[in-house]
Amino acid sequence: MAEIERIADLSALDELLEQSRERPVWIFKHSLTCGTSAAAWAEFQRFAADPSGDGAVFALIEVQTARAVSTALAQRTGVLHQSPQVLLLRDARAAWHASHYQISVRALKGV
Repeated sequence: MAEIERIADLSALDELLEQSRERPVWIFKHSLTCGTSAAAWAEFQRFAADPSGDGAVFALIEVQTARAVSTALAQRTGVLHQSPQVLLLRDARAAWHASHYQISVRALKGV
């Protein structure tokens, strides 16, 4: 299983954006109090457990504990905040994103 890095500060977010210039970066925005988010989180974890061989980076933003990071990601990518939400970053931009029931292993693998 690929490691899923918990992102809690803006410097870690900056590092992810920079890494996305070299390899895909997947970020999951998780609400700790939402059942839909819990289900989507399980899908994201299953996706991360099946490596594709492209050297992708996987990260987690817990919205309640890292609200500033979540807000900054929305501002820097232009993708309106939702949770649960998954973003795929390439070249420091959002290449793809989905939220709520659109988040599934099948959808993530189809990108």
